[in-house]
Amino acid sequence: MTIKQRYQAIIDWFETNMPTAQTELHYTSPYELLVAVILSAQCTDKRINMVTPALFKAMPTPQAMAQSSVEEIYEYIKSVSYPNNKARNLFGMANMLVDVFNGVVPDTMEELVKLPGVGRKTANVILSVVFDQAAMAVDTHVFRVSERIGLTTGSRTPLDTERTLMKHLPKEVVARAHHWLILHGRYVCTARKPNCPECGIRNVCRFYSKTAK
Repeated sequence: MTIKQRYQAIIDWFETNMPTAQTELHYTSPYELLVAVILSAQCTDKRINMVTPALFKAMPTPQAMAQSSVEEIYEYIKSVSYPNNKARNLFGMANMLVDVFNGVVPDTMEELVKLPGVGRKTANVILSVVFDQAAMAVDTHVFRVSERIGLTTGSRTPLDTERTLMKHLPKEVVARAHHWLILHGRYVCTARKPNCPECGIRNVCRFYSKTAK
């Protein structure tokens, strides 16, 4: 099987079985999604969705968060991973949004990564989900699943994976492909033990082809 054939078979399966894949984080505005994604680093979406309703009620806008304090933000997010760092980053992010971007979440990679707590992965999530750009955010699920099923070969870094996926995926499916791979990694192709018997793409999966022999 060629790499082109594997990509096409995987795209076709997900197009049929998961046509409207989207983030599991709850949000109602670009600002809320940005906050949720910053909080979600090394933490589950389920936990973030438990924390953000009260946070967003107290600080519904960048301006409101900028007028609060690191200590106040911490009280709302203390149950997530690394709450001290994330509280500082959220406070800094909100202030920069207000002071530099007039309270509007920017729509370019160059501008987004200037915000405290925003790296390339977070920026790509915002670009794809909010602005519908062909941007591939690579988290641990995307990195692992892409290598395991054979979309990448020998990727050493998330950037390696991002570049390979962007090279082979049609632009119109990139944003959804990000969610396809995350959800597949979260519920089927799990880190410790992939659930191959329940996997719809096992017949074109490099890992399965090796382990099934």
